[in-house]
Amino acid sequence: MKLRDITDCCVHLEVHEKRCDRDDLFELVFFERDIAEWTRILAAFLGDPVKPSGKVPTSKDLELTEGTGSIRVEQTLFEKSVENGAIIAKFWPWKDGRHITLRMALLADSSI
Repeated sequence: MKLRDITDCCVHLEVHEKRCDRDDLFELVFFERDIAEWTRILAAFLGDPVKPSGKVPTSKDLELTEGTGSIRVEQTLFEKSVENGAIIAKFWPWKDGRHITLRMALLADSSI
């Protein structure tokens, strides 16, 4: 699985700002009103969140996200093991209540 497999299923959703689109890292800002659809798509590929918003991150969550900006209580984390590594995705809600940053990364075995 590649990050592009996931992002190709999201083209119908409005994006506020696209920040990064590489094979190993993808980041954009979307509108909070679309959170249910973003969650549905990510869960279809990665499974339910391993750390939902409001849950304190475990030491494993913190270690897994260390190289991509960590993870906080108000953020959501998805994770799926893939050949030679893992894909993670994080929702970072903004304080304005209108925007959410999505950051996805393909982590090689040495990063896990």
